[in-house]
Order: sequence, then structure tokens, then C-alpha cells
Amino acid sequence: MGKPLIFNIQKYSLHDGEGIRTTVFFKGCPLSCSWCHNPESQRFEAELLFHADRCTGCGACSQDCPQKAVSMESLSPPGPALPGKFLPRLDRSLCQGCGTCAAVCPYGAREAAGKEYPLPELIRLLEKDWMFYERSGGGVTLSGGEPLAQDMDYIEELARRLHDLGYSVDIDTCGCVPYEHIRRVLPYTDTFLYDIKLIDPLAHLAHTGVDNRLILENLKALSADGGKIQIRLPLIDGVNATEKHLTDIISFLQDNAINPYRINLLKYHSTGSGKYTRLDRLYQGASMAEPDAQWLHQAGQLFRQSGFQNIQTGG
Repeated sequence: MGKPLIFNIQKYSLHDGEGIRTTVFFKGCPLSCSWCHNPESQRFEAELLFHADRCTGCGACSQDCPQKAVSMESLSPPGPALPGKFLPRLDRSLCQGCGTCAAVCPYGAREAAGKEYPLPELIRLLEKDWMFYERSGGGVTLSGGEPLAQDMDYIEELARRLHDLGYSVDIDTCGCVPYEHIRRVLPYTDTFLYDIKLIDPLAHLAHTGVDNRLILENLKALSADGGKIQIRLPLIDGVNATEKHLTDIISFLQDNAINPYRINLLKYHSTGSGKYTRLDRLYQGASMAEPDAQWLHQAGQLFRQSGFQNIQTGG
């Protein structure tokens, strides 16, 4: 496996663990959630997003593409955004995600997703925010995509160096990885932000592309090994915002003596849906909706009545 690709480094993050954090988003994930708000995170290779509303049809991207993957096509009939102009079309079968077209576009119509960072360079970048980590009790969160589906030599060394520098390290994971990957970073990780998308295996398969057996087995093993766990539950009306889903999760946690540090109830949002068009993909979550506030309140009460007191709505 090659060096991991990173598609975003988000500073001053307040929803990915305790305090003020810098979140590193790695590209590539074993799941393909139908509601995913970062679709550019799913594939392991570099990709390009196209913002049609910024494009003037100048053709710079077509002229400079080394793979000849961009061609200019006339709009017929001319569209309201680009009257009488040409629109670039990307042949993704030829594109290698090099980012040349993004670099030459004067209007930011092309956006490259996925960049390699040598480990020393990434560490230096993350060290710049040490004052925020120290004063707020924050640190660095490795997210994705799936950070534990990357080159584990790179991820383990990154976590170890950050830990040795005295920074809090959290890992946001879907858990669909070999447990050995989790074990390698366990000594350096303060908190695992562990997602449970769906507890029913068939529903999990239908909405993410894989079943959840490995995810749940890894959660049991991580708890038994003493990992600090924060369960994160995305809740989506029309998918899993049901009392049965919650009671099944409660039963699973109780039956396996898993006592998470915190449970986050994360209501669905569609803020990333526009990215699908920019990636030439179809968004599968058009019929999904966020659960109402009353239902979320009742969901929190259900966990508290079952003995889980540290319940938080939102990140």
C-alpha cells in the first residue's frame, strides 16, 4: 500500500473529540454509506471535483491536462450559467487525479481531493496548533475516510510521534478493519470515536456495502483491551431513527459489558449532497431526513434510563 492520501486538514475543530483539535481526514474507506457527507473520502485514489458554477469555459484545464482527460463541449442549448460557452467534460477513466487542471484554473472550478504528506511535514503542520491543544485540552484527531484502513506503518508512526510530543490523539473509526490495525495504535490513542451506523447486519449491508460483523467484533475486542470508547450514532429518519435500532444497540452494549465514555447522537444532515454532482455520482440520500428534536430527546432519555448517562446530541 502506498502513502496515505489526505483530503482535508481541519483546524479549530470542536466536534471530533475533547477541546480544540486539528482533524486530519484520510482518503479511502471500506464502507460506502448511502448518506455519506464526504463522498470524496470513499475512494483511496486522488480525485477531482468540478464546481460548474465557477467555470467560465476558458479551457485552461483542457489545454494543460497531461492525460488529455478533459475535453471542451458546447452547451446545447446554452445554459443560464454559461450562455454560449463551452463546458469542460472530465473522462474519469483517463484522469489520474494529478491536480494539474485544478492548479491552472483561475476560478477554482476544479478541486483536487487527495494529497500525500511526508510524515515530518505533517507533524510540523500539526505542531503549529500546539497552543490551542494545550489551553483547551484538545489535540489531533485522525479521521477519514477510514484512518485505520491506510498504510499502518505511517498511521502508527504518526500516532506515536504525536503521543510522544504530549498531544492527545483521537481516532475516528468505522471499525471495519483488521483488529491488528486497532491494536497497533491503541497505546498512543486517547479516545476511539467509534461509529455504529446500523446494528442490523442486513440493513448495514444495504446502506454501507458491507455487513457489520467485523465492526461489532472489533468493538468488543477494543473494550476488552481497555480502549477508551466514544460511540457515535448517526441517526437518519427513514434508515435507523427507530426505537428498535436504539434498543438493539443498548442490548449489544450491555450484553458485552461495553461501557463507553460517551455516546453521541448525530442527526443526519445533507450538507455534503452537492459534492456528488461535482464527482459525477448520484446521491442516494435524497429521501433521507433528520429526526425531529423531540425524537432525539427521547432517544437520549432511552440511553439514560438504560444506565448510559453521558449522552450528547451532536459531535
